[in-house]
Amino acid sequence: QVQLVESGGGLVQLGDSLRLSCAASGSSFSSYTMGWFRRAPGKEREFVAAMIKTGALYYADSVKGRFTNSRDNAKNTVFLQMNSLKPDDTAVYYCAAKYLSALYSFADKYNYWGQGTQVTVSS
Repeated sequence: QVQLVESGGGLVQLGDSLRLSCAASGSSFSSYTMGWFRRAPGKEREFVAAMIKTGALYYADSVKGRFTNSRDNAKNTVFLQMNSLKPDDTAVYYCAAKYLSALYSFADKYNYWGQGTQVTVSS
């Protein structure tokens, strides 16, 4: 099993940047596909980004070109660099882990979840 802890959220203004971190313990990230999801006010949880076990990266269309996902296996940490933030990015952001690489964009397929970190973007 693996435990996940997100950090790096905060209150920023339109156009600002944040970097979220997800630290893992209990197991190495090399054993999992890692994903990022977010839940905005009044909306369901949605896919943001993922890195499968091969290192391939995937992004939701809404964040492509602005967000960058990275992974440091030696530190058991994944990062989500968020640039050009917009008010629509306001949400609680979660990192998650799953055993298989398939269906990386489906929240229901992930086995482990962090507690989330709040990102608020004002205009």
